[in-house]
Amino acid sequence: MGRAGHRTTLLVAACTALLLAGCTGAQGTNGPELSNTSPVPVAPDSDADPTSSPSSSGSGDAGSGDDTSADDGDDAPEPSASATETESGPAFPADTKPDTAEPAGEGETFLSVTDVRVAAHDGYDRVVFDLDGTGSGTPGWRVEYVDQASDDGSGDAVTVDGDAILRVSLSGTATPMDSGVDEFSGDRIEPDGTESVEEIVYRYWFEGYTTAFIGVDDGERPFRVFLLEDPMRVVVDVRH
Repeated sequence: MGRAGHRTTLLVAACTALLLAGCTGAQGTNGPELSNTSPVPVAPDSDADPTSSPSSSGSGDAGSGDDTSADDGDDAPEPSASATETESGPAFPADTKPDTAEPAGEGETFLSVTDVRVAAHDGYDRVVFDLDGTGSGTPGWRVEYVDQASDDGSGDAVTVDGDAILRVSLSGTATPMDSGVDEFSGDRIEPDGTESVEEIVYRYWFEGYTTAFIGVDDGERPFRVFLLEDPMRVVVDVRH
């Protein structure tokens, strides 16, 4: 090779080296700049809210789940009614035998009947004797069917409407002077809308007992008696 050819070879090699150096320098310069910039984002959906959080986007999934559960609920069978809902009335553990209870606090408690109320309920009629007075004791009672109504002491007959007569005798009661409250001033109560109770005849206090008669329709029906307190009252339920 001549001297001119050698120069040509050296010149080509130098150009090639310069070109390679230029390319390497450009890559090194642009590399860090690209690494410091965020990747180009993918274009968002036009309906998406760019400020929404993951929990907000998740609410859409929950909503679709609610729709599914609603569909399942429509297909689910309705729960059957319980026995108590299908019965014509509440359980009534009662019979026609006399019902008795002893008073408490005798000599220290003085009570008077202040009101007599009656109302129809599902399966029975309820007669309530409200009591008030002094002392912490409670009244007693004897409630029973009798062949004829009559006043204590005199024995005079008392007219009571009904096919059977339920006599209510409350013990542990006192005169208004001792109890400090006014006694019920009514006489005959003829309720409306009741099925078992035809009439109530109140006969006042006599020697420690307060008596009333309940006229019952269609003969002797089972009944129950119990005490309620705060306020004090004796309850007589007569089954339909």
